[in-house]
Amino acid sequence: MFKGRHFDRDIIVLCVRWYLTYKLSSRDLVQMMAERGIEVTHTTILRWVQRFVPEFEKRWSQYSRPVGRSWRCDETYIKVKGRWTYLYRAVDKLGLTVDFLLSARRDVAAAKRFFSKAMKKHGSPRVITLDAYAASHRAITELQSAGTITRRIRVRSSKYLNNVVEQDHRRIKQRIRPMLGFKRFDTATTTISGIELAEKIRKQQFKIGTLPGRPVAAPDIWAAVLAA
Repeated sequence: MFKGRHFDRDIIVLCVRWYLTYKLSSRDLVQMMAERGIEVTHTTILRWVQRFVPEFEKRWSQYSRPVGRSWRCDETYIKVKGRWTYLYRAVDKLGLTVDFLLSARRDVAAAKRFFSKAMKKHGSPRVITLDAYAASHRAITELQSAGTITRRIRVRSSKYLNNVVEQDHRRIKQRIRPMLGFKRFDTATTTISGIELAEKIRKQQFKIGTLPGRPVAAPDIWAAVLAA
């Protein structure tokens, strides 16, 4: 994965991991690396994020724990190139991350893409809790009518029950805020994928107890996952 790279693997992984996990800008990381005698530009760090996040997701996915079958789904707003876009997200009733989809529009088509993507990865839930937005309800109905998803899924609306996903949105948006906005839709999607991965690691959604040597420290855990 790191063959031919100018920088050592541990430096790349450290910069990408810190950038995705903590409320830091790429320029903050440049200064932190400089204090360690490592000269790296902020554009290099951003390129590493785009290059390695998809690979990191693949490696971590081998250790995924299953999510619950009661999903709480909602949308929030993210700016891309100065325009608001829509971030569809779902968590289970315990707050474990199910999936996300970044969309330029908030409509039935986008909701259908999101639900289809989440169920392809995790299977059908027992119940889906939505807000009152009609397009999301219609998306479920159309998918059931087309036979894409089972009719046994129960759909309900409850703002109280959806507090768990609304609170979870805040963690993602707090991390995005220091990034000062995204310039491209595809880079936004990849970066958010990395942030969601970091959140799932924090929520202990991976079976790291099966890793060789049972590492405890974050650098050792990442090294073991990437070496597997």
